[in-house]
Amino acid sequence: MTERIFIAGFGGQGAILAGKLICLAAMHEGKNISHIPSYGVEMRGGAANCSVVVSDEDIPSPLVFKPDVLVTLNEQSLSKFIDRLRPDGLLVYNSSLIHTTPSRKDITVVAVDANDIAEGLGSSRAANMVLIGAVAGLKPEIASVESVISELGKAVSTRNLELNELNKKALFAGKEAVLTKAKK
Repeated sequence: MTERIFIAGFGGQGAILAGKLICLAAMHEGKNISHIPSYGVEMRGGAANCSVVVSDEDIPSPLVFKPDVLVTLNEQSLSKFIDRLRPDGLLVYNSSLIHTTPSRKDITVVAVDANDIAEGLGSSRAANMVLIGAVAGLKPEIASVESVISELGKAVSTRNLELNELNKKALFAGKEAVLTKAKK
């Protein structure tokens, strides 16, 4: 099993944290990982994305040119990176902020109202956690929600540790949102 994941958004939306957390959770499960963050010129508002590879084998290259999974937090990231997603890949996008329905027919598209779900739990700042939960629900071979939760304390900065109860709820809500859609 090897999964190449690309997560993209604006600085401040938590794309880099999402990638780091997936890596820590996968390592917790004994998998090999790589994580390459990329920041725009501004910390907040500029582009932020990361490439993640999770595998049960050695990883020959950490570069992700054609991801298996693309997670987009905003409209600009979807527009910029949708064509990189490999055919038969999985797109998970934040439909609270992205109002364009992707037109590619050769991929699986999953819309998650991440900001709305996070806001309902207490803060839209947890939208990235909702999306990680969605990915874990759809692709548990990458990492389980339980493993993600076990690594929250290592990934989240000390000044934001008080958000981890909200983060836990958001992770489970994201997983539940996609599993509920799958049952319909």
